[in-house]
Amino acid sequence: MDDQTPQNGTRQVHVHFSTNFPDIELPEGKRQLLVPTDVRRYQLSQILNSESMLDTPAPIPFDFLINGTFLRTTLDEYLTANGLSSETTLNLQYVRSLIPPLYEASFEHDDWVSCVDVLSKSSPAGSWGNGGVIPGQERILSGSYDGLLRVWNKSAQAIATSPSASAGGHTASIKAAKFISPTQIASAGMDRTIRVWKYTEAEDHFSAQLKPTLELYGHKGYIHSIDVHGPSNRILTASQDDKIGIWTSVASSAPEAPSTLLPSALTSKRRKLSTSTSTPQRGPLSLISAHTAPVQAVIFNPLDPTVAYSCGQDHTVRTFDLTTSRNVDTRTTSHPLFSLSALPGISSQLLAAGTTARHITLLDPRVSAQTTQVMTLRGHTNLVSSIAPDPSSNYGLISGSYDGTCRIWDLRSTRHGTKEEGSGIVGESVYVIDREVAKDKKPVGGEGVKVFSVNWDVDLGIVSAGEDKRVQINRGRGVTRPEGV
Repeated sequence: MDDQTPQNGTRQVHVHFSTNFPDIELPEGKRQLLVPTDVRRYQLSQILNSESMLDTPAPIPFDFLINGTFLRTTLDEYLTANGLSSETTLNLQYVRSLIPPLYEASFEHDDWVSCVDVLSKSSPAGSWGNGGVIPGQERILSGSYDGLLRVWNKSAQAIATSPSASAGGHTASIKAAKFISPTQIASAGMDRTIRVWKYTEAEDHFSAQLKPTLELYGHKGYIHSIDVHGPSNRILTASQDDKIGIWTSVASSAPEAPSTLLPSALTSKRRKLSTSTSTPQRGPLSLISAHTAPVQAVIFNPLDPTVAYSCGQDHTVRTFDLTTSRNVDTRTTSHPLFSLSALPGISSQLLAAGTTARHITLLDPRVSAQTTQVMTLRGHTNLVSSIAPDPSSNYGLISGSYDGTCRIWDLRSTRHGTKEEGSGIVGESVYVIDREVAKDKKPVGGEGVKVFSVNWDVDLGIVSAGEDKRVQINRGRGVTRPEGV
């Protein structure tokens, strides 16, 4: 009989335990052990907590990684799936189990909330502002279907609201908004315009003002998304008119606006009521016609602002050289694409594209176009509307969906896909965040409450917005990467 198979018939395998945490590291002589192959994560955690191993005063729940992937099966199933014998020594890296993100707060609006962004010391706009954001004075920006922008403090107080349409604000629903810097904001939406705002806080930081400084015209369809790069004063837009727009937030550097797209036929009375005519009106640096259907999302390459990526209803992810306004690469997928994010922490930078088919496709834009898909993330039950990377991890991201949930993914938590799933590597979410309902209030819509936007910030946590007319904050450190991993 194989020396790895005791008389009771259960196979055994040698495992070598290791960790990056000095406070829970095993002594040298205890790191290798012979264990039954039918054990799972829970039993391995019990073994580590036992008197003969760590001898912890209180049990510590552990997760285990083999070759950078979380163990989600028995050891026997892992050996079989990877063609290994029980004579193999498995190297198990153990980490404290992941911490679920806890609900913290909700900010109520008068209408659906289409987008959220965060200004903090660690956020892009905060870093572009030389880290000038004071801890405790982080801000949340929200855009709503009522056509208004709002800036919130952490106490759920709206300290600034944008002017109405008659005073130079948006004339239709806002779909996208971003901080360009701690003092500048860009927004866009169903009125087909991009508006740049000066954001100024009072000395006591309990009130602030949003003043329109620039109106940008050029698109002939709704604007679904924007991205910004503060150091170059550039704005990118994705539109229903199948085009990508490149803009500048500096009025003196922007071309003249197309006269045919400027507001016209205003009565003299409306001219007197509106201050928008005193705001500079400019056009695009470039409009790129590359997609063959509406463009749903566009982003800067976070490591190289001269490169952009877009996705749309024509099933494609496209790469653009912004210095020449050229489409330099096209990847075609199986489904219409609705959202896009870059995961810059991963060595071979990946793009995550949310589909109308309820899953997320991971692509590597730097490898051969013959290799379209790296991994598929499955679990949502409706289209994936928004994606954001975990700012504290090389492996994590969060997605929002029309199924009313946000899902947290760890790219080390994977399995082999079934034939029905198209085989390949499949990732499964590690946590699901539902929409919370305030006390004494009935839920708005139930499972069908759509999540429109999600953002993940080191300082504020996970911020999401949706059809329930709320911005919701959930918080949990080490959600996809315990410290030290």
